[in-house]
Amino acid sequence: MIEPGNLIQQLSRARIYEEYERAFEKTTKLPLKLSSIGMRQEVHRVRSKYANPFCAILARTKKTCDGCLEVQRKITDAARSDTRTLRCFAGFTYTGVPVKWDNRVIGFLQTGEVLLRSPSAERFRQITARLTSWGVKVDLVRLENAYSRSRTVSPDQYQAIVRLLEVFAEHLSLVANQSALRQGNSDSVIVRRAKDYIASHQSAPITLEEIARALNISTFHFCRKFKQETGLTFVTYLSRTRIERAKMLLRNRDLRITEIAYEVGFQSLTHFNRTFHKFVDRSPTEYRSSVSEAI
Repeated sequence: MIEPGNLIQQLSRARIYEEYERAFEKTTKLPLKLSSIGMRQEVHRVRSKYANPFCAILARTKKTCDGCLEVQRKITDAARSDTRTLRCFAGFTYTGVPVKWDNRVIGFLQTGEVLLRSPSAERFRQITARLTSWGVKVDLVRLENAYSRSRTVSPDQYQAIVRLLEVFAEHLSLVANQSALRQGNSDSVIVRRAKDYIASHQSAPITLEEIARALNISTFHFCRKFKQETGLTFVTYLSRTRIERAKMLLRNRDLRITEIAYEVGFQSLTHFNRTFHKFVDRSPTEYRSSVSEAI
């Protein structure tokens, strides 16, 4: 079976993520991290050179470290399937954007450690008062210097930054789905040939009997073998493969949705719409609209 955590690890090492991370951080001057659900947060080990120095200082103290961890736990709550933005006690904003596979949240793109209003002496006094009440001991001169140098953006600018992450999360989800479809816990000849057959006949109607006949095995043996190795039924795998291709084609606004439905192998628009919504949790029209707005 495919493990969501493994997919996130693969995505984090993929060239597309590494290039986006570099471009995002260089452009926004904000840190970016891709984490899987259930990953233990370590706020004191932010590797990005754009990590906020104020947050880095406070992360070394137990009380404030726990507070930052709690904010990060809330923005990466796997029970939520939408983007979440929260503010810590010091006024710094954090955001978690979900990355999905098979309509499930498998990880989050995280950014933040940013102020949405300019730092002020009054606000810093409020922060130090809170730290004092917690019994936190820290070099206040150094902390104030770090606070005054913190990255500040306008709310509108930050909203645009988050939107960029949502677009990229959608792309990563597409990559994850495609990667999962190529994976299997076994490289048996039967499953490999079945996947090749599906890829080369994707636009045409494919029945279970047809593919079993092409592989020269019984339908029962094929179904059992395919499910055992991929974790998916043949019908689910075929539908998911077609939907992933449809998602790519929907980016081309010159193609009508009806054309796309038949191009990827569906014999009726109703069936295509129903299947698309099942796997993507939105209609083809809604999906096209969302990717069009992002372009």
